[in-house]
Amino acid sequence: MPLIETLPVRADTAQWSVWGTVARIVVTDPALLAEATAIVAAELAAVDAACSRFRADSELAVACRAGGRPVTVSPLLADLVGAALEAARQTGGDVDPTIGAALCGLGYDRDFAAITGREVAPAVRIFAAPDWRSVRLHDRELTVPDGVLLDLGATAKAVAADRAALLVAARLGVGVLVALGGDIATAGPAPAGGWRVLVQDRPGDPRCTVRLPAGAALATSSTVGRTWGRAGELLHHILDPRTGRPAPRVWRTVSVAAYSCLRANTLSTAAVVRGHAAPDLLDGVPARLVTTDLDVLRLGGWPS
Repeated sequence: MPLIETLPVRADTAQWSVWGTVARIVVTDPALLAEATAIVAAELAAVDAACSRFRADSELAVACRAGGRPVTVSPLLADLVGAALEAARQTGGDVDPTIGAALCGLGYDRDFAAITGREVAPAVRIFAAPDWRSVRLHDRELTVPDGVLLDLGATAKAVAADRAALLVAARLGVGVLVALGGDIATAGPAPAGGWRVLVQDRPGDPRCTVRLPAGAALATSSTVGRTWGRAGELLHHILDPRTGRPAPRVWRTVSVAAYSCLRANTLSTAAVVRGHAAPDLLDGVPARLVTTDLDVLRLGGWPS
């Protein structure tokens, strides 16, 4: 995942590994760090139990095995699926949660930490064509068409960051920043001058430090951070739903700022999928796009 680090790392910061990336939490009151960390860890565990496609016992896995029959799900999973379907609607299907089978066919069929550095053997697999409109969600009744495997990875991590930050701020009355890899959410009062965030994909790549105001969020989508090998080719996890293949590497990374991590992530992911048309999608939105040649394009008032 993109390397996005809060600066500096001090006693008000905690971090740990989760979902093949790094979770980081920063609070404005160091005395509340332990309590805040426990709240975030519990929320991430709940999200994992609800929608992990790598757990046979997750709610999402059960719904996908229901043979097209409706399943009553928890309010949490209903929120997560609803967010994914809304992201698909807003982007015209560029961010489509029905690409799970395509990801599995490319070898991304387990937690990313388990495939890092592994050569995945090519395989011929037949799967339902992605179409988010085929998924039905009415209140808490979820219907997944038979043969469709949902993957909420493009949005669930962002929703988890938003939810965790809001929970900490509400329960502890503290300013908080929650970063899950390239997805960053804030809630409560910000430090003086805002939250300082370093944006950089890999050491040696272009970097910048920005300040986020209270309640702002930032998401970075990358075509180089989450990659694996298969039959002489390097694959990445952001698929073009129309082809079932990784989106062409027009952009190395796309970073977007918004007032929810879900919104920022939706736009950054869709921008990678749209390739050269990304600037039209991001018109008026603070965004930073890095090409494969490490040139930087700034849009929507992103600071230089």
